[in-house]
Amino acid sequence: MSTQIQDDGRDVGNSVVESKDSSILDQDRPGQAESDSTPTMVNPHSLMRLLQCPRCSRSLRVPFRLPCGNTLCRACLPPVTKRDIRVSYPQDESRKEGFWCFWHTENQDDRFAVEHSMGDCGVDVTVGKVVEVLEQIANSDDYHTERGGEASVRMSWTRTDEEFRTAVLEEGAYLGTFRLIRDGELEYDARDVVYPDMETLRAKDQEVLERFRRDVRNELDCQVCYGLLLDPVTSPCGHTFCRRCVAMIMDHSDLCPVCRRRLAAAMTAKDSGHKNAILMALIDILYPDEIRSRRESAEAEGDTDSERDVPLFISTISFPHMPTFLHVFEDRYRLMMRRVMEHRNGRFGMVMYNLQSNNRPLRTFMPYGTMLRVDRFEYLPDGRSLVSTVGTTKFKVVDFNVVDDYYVARIERVDDLPLAEEEALEARELAANPRPIADAPSPDGNAAGDQTPIPLEALTTQELYKMCLDYAEKRRSEASPWLHRRILSTYGPPPTDPARFPYWLASILPLSEKEKYKLLPMRSVRERLKLAASWVRMFENPEWNSPTSSFTGSVL
Repeated sequence: MSTQIQDDGRDVGNSVVESKDSSILDQDRPGQAESDSTPTMVNPHSLMRLLQCPRCSRSLRVPFRLPCGNTLCRACLPPVTKRDIRVSYPQDESRKEGFWCFWHTENQDDRFAVEHSMGDCGVDVTVGKVVEVLEQIANSDDYHTERGGEASVRMSWTRTDEEFRTAVLEEGAYLGTFRLIRDGELEYDARDVVYPDMETLRAKDQEVLERFRRDVRNELDCQVCYGLLLDPVTSPCGHTFCRRCVAMIMDHSDLCPVCRRRLAAAMTAKDSGHKNAILMALIDILYPDEIRSRRESAEAEGDTDSERDVPLFISTISFPHMPTFLHVFEDRYRLMMRRVMEHRNGRFGMVMYNLQSNNRPLRTFMPYGTMLRVDRFEYLPDGRSLVSTVGTTKFKVVDFNVVDDYYVARIERVDDLPLAEEEALEARELAANPRPIADAPSPDGNAAGDQTPIPLEALTTQELYKMCLDYAEKRRSEASPWLHRRILSTYGPPPTDPARFPYWLASILPLSEKEKYKLLPMRSVRERLKLAASWVRMFENPEWNSPTSSFTGSVL
C-alpha cells in the first residue's frame, strides 16, 4: 500500500503549507491528534519547509526576521544601504540603514516598494534553536540506513505533473527531507512533493517526530509565563513571548525581560509584523491539545486587544507613565477598589466625565481613557482610602454596563504607530512643507532672526520636542508656579523620550481637561508633539488668553 501526499505549492513565505489530500499519512490533519503523547504523522515536506529559507532553499542559518513577517537566512539579506529618508525620530543609528524587501518588489521606483529599516529586523533566536535541535537529531547515530528500509520522494518544480525528480530518503521521510533541504536539493518553491510507500518507514518516522517534539519543547516556552507560546510575537532583539505577556510587560516597562533592549510598542497589535508564523505553525502541529487548551483559557479571560469587565473610575484625566492620586470615598468606588485589589492585580481604567456642552443624551464619560496600576493603597479607619497609581496604557471603551452602581467596560488598547509608520509620517510632512535652509528654527520654533513662526508641519519631530523642552526649562528658570519643586518631585523631570514628553507636559500645564484629552486618541508621537508645541506657542503669545483665543477659559 502506498500513500501519496501533495503540497498545494503556494509561495506564502514561511507559513505552513496545507495538503490537498485530507489523508496526511495517518488519515488525519495536523491538530487532530487524540493525544499530545502521540503526535499526528504530518506531511514531512510541509513540516520541514517551515524551517527552509525562501531565498537559498536551504535550512535557515541564523534566521533573520523582517518587519513584513518573512524570515530568511542572515546571509540572504538584500544589500544594505543608507536610507534616503529625512526623519529625526527615533534617533537610532540602526534605523539609518535599510534594504528593499524581496516580497514587496525590488523596483525602488514602484509604488508598492517597501524599504525595511535594519532597526526593525533581527535574528530570530527561538527559530534558530529549533533548527539546531533538528540538526542534532539528524547528526545523531540513531537513524542510519541499517535501522530500516528506504523511501523515495518525487519532487516537481513545474506546474505540470509530468516532470518529476526523484530522491531516495535513506534516513526516513522527515530526516531525509530535512537533508535534501539542508543540502539545497529541494527548492523552496517546489510545487509537488510525493512520498510513495511510507509503510516501511512508518515506525522510524514516528520515532523521529516524537523525539523532535520532545527535544524542542523547552525552546517553545515563553520566558515570562513559562508556558507554551500562545500567539508568539518576536521583537527586533530576537526574543519571543506570548502576545498577552508582552502586553503585560509593557504595563510596567518597555524593556525586553531577557536582554533589556527596548521593545516595540506595536508588538501587541494583531496585524503586527512581529507575529511569528513559523512558531505558530510548529506549535499547532506538534502540540495540538496543549495549545488548544491555552487558547480556550485565554478566550475565557479575554484577548489582548479587547479586555472585558474592566472597572472604570470616572473622575479626571490620566496619562501613561504619569502618576494619579485618588481619594476614594463614594460607596460604589470603595466596593470597586476592594475588588480591584482582590481580583484584578491592582489595575482599573480611568476615564473623565463627558464635557460635551450640548443637551443631547450622552453617556457619562468620554470614550478614551488610561489603564492605571495601583502603586500604593492605604485604607483609612472610616472605610475611605488613599490610592497612588501610575498610568500604563491607553484604551478606548467599546461597550459598557453597570455592576453594583459602578461602570465596567470592554476596552481596546490604543497603541502607538509602528516606528516605520512614524518615520513615514514625518517624511511626508517635511516633504510637503519645505523651508529654506536659512530658516533654521530658533528655540521658540520661529525662523532664526525672524518673528514669523515656522509651521509646525515643517519642523522635524526632534525640533518639536526641543522646542517644548526648551520652553519647560525656560519657565523652570523663571520659577513658574506650575514647575514648582513639589510638582517636579511628583511628576519627575522632563522625560528624555519624546513619546512620553507630551504626557508630562499636559500633566503640569494649567490647561483645561478638554484640551488635555486631545492627547488620548493620538497614536502618533509626532502628532502629540505638534499639539504640545501648539500649547507652547499659545502660552508664549501675550494674546493667548484674549477673548479671540481658542484657549479662552481653558486655564483652571
